[in-house]
Parts: sequence; structure tokens; C-alpha cells
Amino acid sequence: MTTDSAKRMPTTPPGGSLIWSEEFSTPIAWGARWVGDRSSAYRYRDHNPDDNKLDWLTPDSVTVSDGVATFTATPSGHTLENGRQAWHTGLLTTEYSDEGFRVRTGDYVETRVKLPSGTGAWPALWTWKDGGNEIDSFEYHPDNPHLLELSNHVNHVDCGSTYYTDEDAIAPDRWVTIGTGYGACSVEWYVNGACVHSDGTGVGADWSAYLILNLSVCAGEYHPAPCVPAPITFGVDYLRVHREAARW
Repeated sequence: MTTDSAKRMPTTPPGGSLIWSEEFSTPIAWGARWVGDRSSAYRYRDHNPDDNKLDWLTPDSVTVSDGVATFTATPSGHTLENGRQAWHTGLLTTEYSDEGFRVRTGDYVETRVKLPSGTGAWPALWTWKDGGNEIDSFEYHPDNPHLLELSNHVNHVDCGSTYYTDEDAIAPDRWVTIGTGYGACSVEWYVNGACVHSDGTGVGADWSAYLILNLSVCAGEYHPAPCVPAPITFGVDYLRVHREAARW
């Protein structure tokens, strides 16, 4: 069931000029546009025993075919510092790339994704820079099959984070379009074109950050870890950014 706040809010996402996009119509432009073997959000850059993650980043865990990027997580031979078995998995970030693209205040980002069904899957679209500046366009866990986590962690504080539930739009193996407007005074989240949450806090006038699109694997503390070694997959149709889309 859609939240009451979603019903009250506008149903048309911001417009603005398309200034950056990834349509996944060609192979991943490693190095030039995307980096997939490291992120400053991970303690060891290519793997991270923190934050309930089993991730070990491997660029070939992201493949492109027929206009869709598929992130695939599989058991790894690596062992994390906490003694847990790692999983090879995929991450795309604009950090460290030659292009170095960053979203900034006033931008609107939108992606169309196929939510995963595998136990332990943890896909997300988020931002990161200088040890923070994190806005989560969404996080998803199949054990909460109809729920998206939407969060503003700028300044290391949860600013208007919420759980959004919609049995019609959000489910394992279902395509859904998710957008986020990075407003100075309010961050807004959209699901299939409807504004579902506005935090009334925003990111400030001079905010900017790199994009991260990834499939993490849960270690079991807050959400179940994988119970079988079968691959876990997550699909992405596109990622687009509009600039000066609106003044929030």
C-alpha cells in the first residue's frame, strides 16, 4: 500500500536539462567514466568488512547486454578481516574516474532498476565524497520485499530518512523507476514519477558528491546473509542526471 504522504505530493518529477546519462548501450567505460575496483566508502577500497557487508569489488561482476547492466554477486575465495567469506560483486562509481562526474545541489538523478530476489542482496544508488555527503536514493532488501529505504546522511546525521512501502510498485524481480532531487532545503524522492518523500532538510547550497550504483551482499547482522552459493543479480536500465531541475 502506498504511503499517505505519497498520495498528497505532486506526481510529476522535476524537469531540467539532461546533463549526464548512462544508458548501458555500450560496454562499461572503465576508467574514463566509471571505476569498479575501489571506493573511498570502503575501508580497504576494494572490500569492506564493515557495515554488515561481504563485498569484494570485481569489475567483471558488472556486465552489459541489450541495454541493461547486470550486477552479479558470487562467492569469493577471499576471506575478510573479520573471518567471513567474501563475495565478488559489482560497483560503479564516478569517483577516481577520468571524468570525475559529481552531482550537486539542484540536480535530479533517476534510475530504472530491476530489484533482486536473492537472499542477501542489497542494491543501492547513493552518493559519497570526503568520508560522507551520503544521500541514498534507495536501498533494498528482498526480506522486506515491498520496502525502499530512503536516506539523507549529509553531515553524518539522519535527516528525514524514511521507509517507503508500495506493494504495487516494489517487489523482487520487478522493474521500478526511482528518482532523487538534491535540493538545498529539501531532498525529494520519487517512485515511478510520484513524489513519495520530502525531508525538509536538504543538502545545503554548495553540496556535491560522486555517484555510486552497486550490489552489496549482506553479512547477516540486520538482514539475512545468502543461504546458498547461487549467484545474486541486480539489473539497471539507465542512470540519468538533470541539472537545475527545480529549486527545492
